Amino acid sequence: MNNRRSSSFKEISIVQDAKNLRDSFNRNLHFYVVKDRNIATMRDFYVALARTVWEQLCSRWIKTQEVYATEDPKMVYFLSMEFFMGRTLKNTMLNVDTAEALDEAMYQLGLDIEELEEMECDAGLGNGGLGRLAACFLDSMATIGLAAYGYGIRYENGAFHQMIKDGWQVEEPDEWLLYGNPWEKERPEFTRIVQFYGRVMRNHLDQCKWVDTETICALPYEVPIPGYRNQTCNTLRLWSAKGRKYFDTKIIHNNDYINAILGRNEAENISRVLYPIESAFEGKELQLKQEYFLVSATLQDILYQFKSSYPTYELFELPNKVVIHINDTHPALAIPELLRILVDIECMDWIDAWDICSRVFTHTNHVSQVECLKYWPLDMLQRVLPRHVEIIRNIDYHFKSVINRRWPSDENRFQRMSIFQEINEPVVSMDHLCIIGSHFVNGVSIFQTNHLVNTLFKDFADLWPSKFTNKTNGISPRRWLLVCNPGLTDLIRNTIQSDDWVKNLIMLNRLKEKLNDANFRNRLILIKQDNKNRFVAYMQQHRNIQLNPSSIFDVHVKRVLEYKRPLLPCLYAITMYNRLRANPEMKMCPRTIIIGGKAAPGYHMAKMIIKLINSVARIIDFDPITTGKLKLIFLRNYRVSLAERIIPATDLSEQIPCVGTEASGTGNMKFMLNGALTIGTMDGSNIEIFQEVGHSNAFVFGRTIEEVNYLRKTGYNPMRYVSSNPELRLCLDQIRDGYYCPNEPDLFKDLYNKLVTEDKFMVCADYGDYMRAQAEVESAYKDEVKWSKMVLMNIAAAGKFSSDRTVREYARDIWRVDPVIVKESIKYNSENINNPRFCSNN
Repeated sequence: MNNRRSSSFKEISIVQDAKNLRDSFNRNLHFYVVKDRNIATMRDFYVALARTVWEQLCSRWIKTQEVYATEDPKMVYFLSMEFFMGRTLKNTMLNVDTAEALDEAMYQLGLDIEELEEMECDAGLGNGGLGRLAACFLDSMATIGLAAYGYGIRYENGAFHQMIKDGWQVEEPDEWLLYGNPWEKERPEFTRIVQFYGRVMRNHLDQCKWVDTETICALPYEVPIPGYRNQTCNTLRLWSAKGRKYFDTKIIHNNDYINAILGRNEAENISRVLYPIESAFEGKELQLKQEYFLVSATLQDILYQFKSSYPTYELFELPNKVVIHINDTHPALAIPELLRILVDIECMDWIDAWDICSRVFTHTNHVSQVECLKYWPLDMLQRVLPRHVEIIRNIDYHFKSVINRRWPSDENRFQRMSIFQEINEPVVSMDHLCIIGSHFVNGVSIFQTNHLVNTLFKDFADLWPSKFTNKTNGISPRRWLLVCNPGLTDLIRNTIQSDDWVKNLIMLNRLKEKLNDANFRNRLILIKQDNKNRFVAYMQQHRNIQLNPSSIFDVHVKRVLEYKRPLLPCLYAITMYNRLRANPEMKMCPRTIIIGGKAAPGYHMAKMIIKLINSVARIIDFDPITTGKLKLIFLRNYRVSLAERIIPATDLSEQIPCVGTEASGTGNMKFMLNGALTIGTMDGSNIEIFQEVGHSNAFVFGRTIEEVNYLRKTGYNPMRYVSSNPELRLCLDQIRDGYYCPNEPDLFKDLYNKLVTEDKFMVCADYGDYMRAQAEVESAYKDEVKWSKMVLMNIAAAGKFSSDRTVREYARDIWRVDPVIVKESIKYNSENINNPRFCSNN
């Protein structure tokens, strides 16, 4: 197949002509892949193409580091356990402006660039919204021109590859590195040593030394992060755990080489998989070691860069040159780790060390529920990181004096605010540690920030009201519009008559001028239909599933968690199926309900929900009365590259968490930007979406936070809602009685019992209003003019939700940094070659 891709980026100048790129491709095929075209596979061609694009990055990458070395900006170091990057090739071609030229070059070689793109695996560095937000932030930081590094872990097997067998989720290794990764560069010269276990030894001056530790190596791999149509190329540094290169000579002399090798393999488990199962003690301890592994290697790296860049500076200057951002609480141990280095290794006084620490760190808190607060068992932390427990105790001791000065003798308040808590056992609060140790704490939506300030961390907000701030999350318009929806991109570009909107998404407001332009709205609908047709073809080819492209694509895709309530669209499917069975001639808009996402391997109830969805889907699919009218599917192994296909094809975006449970959410923003309408609750960033687009252009349902709190306070009884709603009662009776699983009729009884007795996330309470909102969806969809206007208004109102806006606000208000312009004319300066920000050796 040698068709050109229908041009994705029209009217963009081509910076490299196709001939030069074709020559580069052939050179990489011969000298990097070491094959000729007669024996090369499609994967080989992909690698050669990736290396061709890599060559376009290298000069920018080196140049960027040189500019940072000469311009001397304050550096942002962004620490995150997840970076849910997706695929790199297409996004990079867009950002470095080689997409059309490479498309033409591959066409001349008889290759289909879209087929080559399909050879790339999604990078297994994340699993959900936290990691996807971090990836969008990296893109925006490079696009804006901030001097920044990302730091994470290079997970060998990612989270997991989700398979569905007999309706159940089955986890298999995500072997995304099986064929190597052409987008990374190993940097062994920056290897760091990380310690665990051991004991603390004190000398006569009460100076501490952490001794008798187990050690492993943190080997870094660097991934370039290019900005959009500029010369900036930042760095994501990922740590891989490796056993020590040289083994204890005593072990070798005892001929215990095999045990040494096995110990090395065990050490390397730290970077083997994202989020080990916490239900097992070993898994929980491994996750603790992962988090410390990340922060220890990173802090060593940051301080090495600082000392090498500023050999005449004292460490007191660190806050003027460095800001370290803790994304969620996973990297919280960076705070005691920096203190350990400053006090134990640099021999700094505690007061001075704490002053530096408290001015270096900033923190984004993603918590919305008490149950999501992060704690480590004290005994585990004491065993794995004994010195850090001492340091955290010292932080807590000094913090108590702060409380006593503000609220003398208020012991209860200090107990609430202490880092050390008692929850069935002594635990250490990572949330409290982050708040105490950071000079800014950021919430991710207005709703969640208010919840942090007024409820979860009210005591801290009373103490430090100016410490808490809000910067609502955003998404990268490059990945989530230009890459995944070229048809809509072209329409917007031709309408606005500029490319400036890509970096200033608020300019989408101009599309509102087209609200009464029927021709423009029809083009919007045709683009949506084309995207649906593409998704239908993909599902037919790759999943052997037939979908009706004329149906409403009703989509709920995200991690499978009870609070996100995937049961509601499942119950909607059951309800509509029951209506069709009662009246096969019933008139309805054809509906395709798509639910997808991964359940954590140890999350039994989430796995049971997946099984229920698949069981219901099977019954519906095999009943001829549903043909062409109703279909339910579970979309297995949902990931970034699959999101790029389904989001542009979606008509109705399900954003339906129980109110008070979602911190922000960014999936809702991606769907909105691509012209899907939202059915959702007043929670997280949904509230701000509804404010921007207007309630008349969305389908809002469910109880308010005040109503939810009242129900919980007065005693919520789900059976009250089940008994008063015959359709809901029928649905639940069918689930209980095994209608959707006749071979195991008792399979879903636990799920049924949980819904009718506990129903923590109020599925039963909101079912009736959800069905009312779904009826409004159908009515609006039948009115083509109304629906098209709602689609246009959603796209036009999406401008606020760009991660560029979010990152600019972080830079201005939290990090206090300015963009650095990397100019194309910059020449290499030999005096800076040995600067660690450029190209250094230890």
